[in-house]
Amino acid sequence: MDTGIVGLPAPELNHVRWIDETGGERGPLALAELGSGFKILYFFQDWCAGCHRHGFPTLVTLADELREGVGFVAIQTVFEGSAINTFDRVRENQRRYGLHIPFGHAVADSGSILRVPAIMEAYRSGGTPWFVVIAPDGRVVYDGFLLAADGIIQALQPLAA
Repeated sequence: MDTGIVGLPAPELNHVRWIDETGGERGPLALAELGSGFKILYFFQDWCAGCHRHGFPTLVTLADELREGVGFVAIQTVFEGSAINTFDRVRENQRRYGLHIPFGHAVADSGSILRVPAIMEAYRSGGTPWFVVIAPDGRVVYDGFLLAADGIIQALQPLAA
């Protein structure tokens, strides 16, 4: 699987089961619902040590610093460990990190050739933790494993205001 779709239009957030900012189950979520500014997607798995050591702390920092003008979502992409990376863990992680953003849960469908969730195929993510930054014009400007919070904050804070 090729990784990254930088420069391409961001795919919609299809085939994901969602909870809202308060942990209540909700229906489908469209990218447009995240606002007209920049958007940051975070793909994780509950059992991923790097997701908790680096990814979630980065996401918390970004959400705290860029809460105005930037839309955020976190999506558990289950491509292994489905007995542990359950839908209930999504809500637990939302509470654990105090993130008042939508969280999603995506699993591979039985017809998936790559045996990964459709959202991973759409964004060509290489695993977890994985960050995607989408510009206001809908194009992906970052798609990768590590994201430096300070650099993104410096770049986006003036644009998000």
